Amino acid sequence: MIARWIRQLAFGARLAVGGGLTGWTRLLLTATAVGVGVASLLLAAAVPDLLHGRQTRVDARADQSGTEVPHRGPDTVLLAMTDTSFHGTPIRGRLMQPEGPDAPRPPGVTRFPGPGEMVVSPALADLLSAPDGTLLRPRLKYRIVGTIGDQGLAGPGELVYYAGGDRLTGNPQVWRVNRFGVEGIREGLDPRLMLLVIVAFVVLLLPVAVFMAAAIRFGGASRDRQLAALRLVGADLSMVRRYAAGEALAGAALGLVLGAGFFLAGRQLAGQVTLLDISVFPADVRPAVPLAVLAILLVPALTVSVTLGAMRGAAVEPLGVVRRQGGRRRRLWWRLVFPAVGLGLLIPLIVGSGGSDDLVTRTLAGVGTALLLGSVAVLLPWIVETVARPLGAGPVSWQLAVRRIQLDGGSSGRLVGGVSVAVAGAIALQTLVTGLASVYTEDTGMDPRQAQVMTRLERPMAYPRTLEIAERIRAVPGVRSVLSTGYLDVLPTEPGSSLPLVIAPCAVLREFARLEECGDRSVFLHATEESGDSPPRPGEQVYDGRAMWTIPSDAVVVMGQASGRLWYPDRAVLATPGAVPASIAQALHLRMTIAVDPARPDTAELIRNVAAEIDPFMIVDAVVESRLTNRFAGILRGIGVGMVVVLSLIGLSMLATVLDQLRERRPLLAALGAFGARRGALAWSTLWFAALPVTLGLALAVLAGTAMGAVLLAMLNLPIRFGLVGILVPVGAGVATVVAMTALSLPVQWRLSRPDGLRTE
Repeated sequence: MIARWIRQLAFGARLAVGGGLTGWTRLLLTATAVGVGVASLLLAAAVPDLLHGRQTRVDARADQSGTEVPHRGPDTVLLAMTDTSFHGTPIRGRLMQPEGPDAPRPPGVTRFPGPGEMVVSPALADLLSAPDGTLLRPRLKYRIVGTIGDQGLAGPGELVYYAGGDRLTGNPQVWRVNRFGVEGIREGLDPRLMLLVIVAFVVLLLPVAVFMAAAIRFGGASRDRQLAALRLVGADLSMVRRYAAGEALAGAALGLVLGAGFFLAGRQLAGQVTLLDISVFPADVRPAVPLAVLAILLVPALTVSVTLGAMRGAAVEPLGVVRRQGGRRRRLWWRLVFPAVGLGLLIPLIVGSGGSDDLVTRTLAGVGTALLLGSVAVLLPWIVETVARPLGAGPVSWQLAVRRIQLDGGSSGRLVGGVSVAVAGAIALQTLVTGLASVYTEDTGMDPRQAQVMTRLERPMAYPRTLEIAERIRAVPGVRSVLSTGYLDVLPTEPGSSLPLVIAPCAVLREFARLEECGDRSVFLHATEESGDSPPRPGEQVYDGRAMWTIPSDAVVVMGQASGRLWYPDRAVLATPGAVPASIAQALHLRMTIAVDPARPDTAELIRNVAAEIDPFMIVDAVVESRLTNRFAGILRGIGVGMVVVLSLIGLSMLATVLDQLRERRPLLAALGAFGARRGALAWSTLWFAALPVTLGLALAVLAGTAMGAVLLAMLNLPIRFGLVGILVPVGAGVATVVAMTALSLPVQWRLSRPDGLRTE
């Protein structure tokens, strides 16, 4: 029996390659679509090794966090951070000064650059030599003497440089190391971020499965007609099913080959693409063997199961194919099993161990999320059929579309199933991200509408020097205003934490708090109302590391809220320049906030160039209202890249599905054209055919996505909040995808609706 089944499967595979132009078209369409899905699965299987390789290189070049040494030696090197950014893209920079013949070099650097020289990453070298790098070149005036190897870069698109210095000794912003790299086990993700990663993988991979299930159905009508001919020559129903399974396996096998080719081609192109500041080396894109094997085994199984499932809706008889359309209604009960079981798996995590991070919790979270999200694709055909059943009267285009949906609601539901699943997942993911943002976001206390650039310089300087630097920044074209403060941390003589001493004119001090009177020798003791801290006391002594200063007894205690234009200490001593002794005001640090003209987008880059001329250690940052933690921000960037890939995949899926349906309907379209149907009516019928399922699918996606987001937030004991933007953006992207792919198919439809399409052989 097994040998007979194998022969029948092999005969089905021969039918796939020996079916003439129609058979080859069907085979190539299916194999190409399956290949794209396989390539996506292999890419997902490569993510763990990709992240590990990237993080390994980042750890190997680490030069802080416990690597510092206190004393000079033959194997030490001085380092200073000179990070900057260019049009929002971060640039990692270091000044280096070796102190001995055995000084360590960073990974990827073959020799130390001398004073006035630098070694750069290939991407930075390309930027500096391109016209787009004109504004960056004045900031990096070093001569390029080499490039950094791959082992010293997180990715091929990273912007990095190491410059040589000879005056780093004695600078408080300089540190000393005798090795690069960190040792030990890195701290893993906490349970909340782990849940975010699991949900992201489900959201990104499930549309791929929906896409592949739709692709396997390509050419189903022509395949059934071919199988009906086999019934005519004596094949029974069991043999026909095995022939169909063999043909499906042929498409899956060719799809696996094409998928491997697509993956290898995409792997080579990966190093040329940078999305959201993320780039990868092709060598890092290696699928984990167990995951790759699992994907290879799942594809044939999915192919056969979907093919046999599709045949249940048609009776393949010797005299033709009879499809069960417009008669028996779809059953609802088994479709409700998916959301019910999904919720059943997640409810224990809501009421119990949602905060834990064991294998059982991860498995329940992943499977439950997949079932909830998959219920969108399962319920959509039933909803489309139920809503379309009573529809009728209307224009010709409307009637054509509605009748198609009534006869085969499943195909119309599958047309937008991937979009609906992706939108539901994106809404759930965005809801989870919004809830987690309150945990992993730090409020800066500043208002980007009032100031757009902030600078810091930690090198000790006298107060007049801070005024000179502020004047140079104020002279930059496009700068509207500059608020400058000198500050230093002082220590109370009584036990307690340090507090900043802020020195600035009265106009600037009024940005910190409400001041009734302010003169040249005024001192204010400030604390915010929100912090609950008590302000410093008049008469209290403070020490800056060199001299003691007694806070005047007439210092005024003030409470209040800062304006949002300056950095915002919760507790500080505010003083005008004349109120502080010269011995204290000789070692100030500088902070400035700058308002720029929004009509001149290059002003921030010009400020960075002037800051580099003043002091290469001056830090220039964009003013933001809040700041995400590094890990959370990195996960969000990865999710953003994945969503771009998934939306592109869904767009291709829709276009291929529509084109396949048009190819199957070619005789009908040609007949309509021959009887005088207008192109406009046919085009509108196609748009209506997509519009109704899209509307229902997106409504279901919003409902399912918000519900799933609420469940995920409840698992983490976070407040349930929904952002309108987090719902409208995925919905808008889904609508745009459907409209664009439908519009792209219209020229093909117009060509197929010509009367000469009635010709046959």
